[in-house]
Amino acid sequence: MKNINGKVSIIIPAYNEGKIIAGNLREVMSVFDAFGCDYEIILVDDGSTDDTYPEALKVSARYPQVIVKKIKENYGKGRALKVGFRHASGDYVVFLDADMELHPAQIQTFFDIMRLDDADVVIGSKRHPNSKLNYALQRRFISTVYFFFIKILFGLPIRDTQTGLKLFKYEVLKKVFPRVLVKAYGYDLEILVNVHRLGYKIAEAPVVLDAKQRWGRVGFYAMWTTWLDTMAIWYRTYILKYYDRFDNNSS
Repeated sequence: MKNINGKVSIIIPAYNEGKIIAGNLREVMSVFDAFGCDYEIILVDDGSTDDTYPEALKVSARYPQVIVKKIKENYGKGRALKVGFRHASGDYVVFLDADMELHPAQIQTFFDIMRLDDADVVIGSKRHPNSKLNYALQRRFISTVYFFFIKILFGLPIRDTQTGLKLFKYEVLKKVFPRVLVKAYGYDLEILVNVHRLGYKIAEAPVVLDAKQRWGRVGFYAMWTTWLDTMAIWYRTYILKYYDRFDNNSS
């Protein structure tokens, strides 16, 4: 891959993706093989009740660059990413959704932006003017409302926190993840709030999003849980000053 000196760790949390996970893992390998960089794929099965884990293991048995980990219970995507990061050995870490609504070939642009903007983190943004989106109007509405809500509460210098494709320098997550408590839907926000508070530079990248489901996993429970997580992050940030306790002790 152009403009990369070092190894890339791709963390993929998966829940009940047994029908597609083997093919999608091979697709990710094909993309990064074409890039020509050193990489590893860390698939974290987040308590799936289908055959996601055995299907992923079949791929791992043939390809040593694929690492598969299993969480016994479905705690949420944030927990799965933290588990995956414990096994990451790359200089860069990519978050990638297992459903591949965001194709991994786009990550080349993220690395280009990281280099050109001298950024520490590059996040996919549905609100980037060059993004190409194919997803339901209902999801667009929810995303827009949440964006303005987050802007008011946290004042982050970004336009989207929830898009699944993200690129980090390893040292950023090493410092941020010990602070992250959210296990489910608000993990993106908690990570980025801490990235910003620590002074790391965040850049945004356009994405091509091809939604395969009308709502995806966005239901009432997910929206309610996201609301609770968001308010908990605000409370820890501004009332408890919880994240400030790490500033003099974290490495």
